[in-house]
Amino acid sequence: MEPSYFKHHVFFCLNQRDQPNECCANHQAKASFQHCKIRIKEEGLNGQGGVRINQAGCLDRCAGGPVLVVYPEAVWYSYVDQHDLDEIIDSHLKQGQIVERLRLPDSVGR
Repeated sequence: MEPSYFKHHVFFCLNQRDQPNECCANHQAKASFQHCKIRIKEEGLNGQGGVRINQAGCLDRCAGGPVLVVYPEAVWYSYVDQHDLDEIIDSHLKQGQIVERLRLPDSVGR
């Protein structure tokens, strides 16, 4: 099987929902997305064979927000701040080690 164009593909939910519905946009998701893009570039991890950071609409896991998902492993994370994102970058994206404490339980949905 051919290797994927990117080693990791990260999707950030940036969806905005009408109040009172919960959504990732209410939890600084856009700023977190930007932080992650900058860090990946600074680390030289972007581009073919590296990491691609993408924004997404609703990923349907609103109750766990803010959320991101890393492919090809299909690992879902919930994060609180930039320190959590840095841990995902340093552990999962650089070393291949899933950050268990930030994993979103499968039972969390909308």
